[in-house]
Amino acid sequence: MIARRPWWNRYTGLRNRGMNPQGFHVSQLKFYVVLIPLSVLMLLPVVYIISSAFKPPDELFAFPPRLLVTNPTLDNFRDLFSRLSTSGVPITRYLFNSIMITAITVAASILVSSTAAYALSKKRFRLKQALFAINTVALMFVPVAVTIPRFLVIENLNLLDSFLVHILPVLALPVGVFLLKQFVDGIPDEVIEAAQIDGASDWRLYWRIIMPMIKPAIATIAILTFQAAWNNAEISTLYINTESQRTLAFYLTTLTSATTTANAVAGQGIAAAAALIMFLPNLIIFIVLQRQVMSTMSRSGLK
Repeated sequence: MIARRPWWNRYTGLRNRGMNPQGFHVSQLKFYVVLIPLSVLMLLPVVYIISSAFKPPDELFAFPPRLLVTNPTLDNFRDLFSRLSTSGVPITRYLFNSIMITAITVAASILVSSTAAYALSKKRFRLKQALFAINTVALMFVPVAVTIPRFLVIENLNLLDSFLVHILPVLALPVGVFLLKQFVDGIPDEVIEAAQIDGASDWRLYWRIIMPMIKPAIATIAILTFQAAWNNAEISTLYINTESQRTLAFYLTTLTSATTTANAVAGQGIAAAAALIMFLPNLIIFIVLQRQVMSTMSRSGLK
C-alpha cells in the first residue's frame, strides 16, 4: 500500500513561486539600462544617511553638500552616547521598550490581519462586503487626520500612560488587511474544499494552507508594521507621561532636538548618528525579507 502524504503537504505545493528568471539573456539588457540608473538614484538617500553619521562638523556644514564623507570620524557617536549616559532613565530601558513593543506589534498585526483576510476572502457572513469597504476607505486617511478621534478613543478606554497604547493603534493596518486579502483571494476555493473534505478544521486550514501560501505578503506586512512601530515617537509624545514607558525613537528625537537647539554644530552630528541608529534596523529587516517583498509586488496587482 502506498502511503499518502499529509493533506497539508499536498496542497502547499501550490504555493506561489518567484517570477524572476533564473538565467540571463541579452534581451534583458534594455531593462538594465533603465533600472540600474534608477537603482543608483534610489540608493542615494541611504548612502547619504550612512555617510552623514561619520562626517565631522566641517563636512556636515559644507556648501555645496557632499554626498560621501572625506575624513570619517566616530565623534558623532561618542557625543551621542555621552549624552545618553546623562539620562535619568537608562538607555537600555528605552531600547527594551522599543524591541518589546515592535516584536509584539509585528506578531499581533500579522495574526489579526491574516485572520481577517482569511475571513473576508473565504468565509460567508453578513456585512462581509461592508466591512471590507470600510477597510478600503480607511486606506485614504493619513494618520494626522485621525489623531484627535484616536486620542478620544484611547482616553475613553483608559489606555493613557499604559503599555498597550503603543500596540493597539498600529495593531491592524488597513493596508495589511487589504494586501493579505488579495493574496488569499488567489488561493483556489477547490484547495479549501479539498482540505475540508480531508477533515481539516478552520484553524488547521488557516495554519497549514493559508499561511504558507501567503508568506510573501506576510513578509511585506511585517516590514510595514515594523517601520510603523519602531519609528513611532508620536505615541510616547501624546499618550505617555511615565518616562520609563517611552521608546527609543522618542528619546532620540527629543535628545537631538534639544541638542540642536542648544548647540547647532554638535546637534547636527548627534542627529546624524541617531538617524543612522534608527535607520539600520529598518534596512536590515528589508534586506532579510526583500525577496519576499519583491514577490509580493509582482503578484499583488498593486501599482
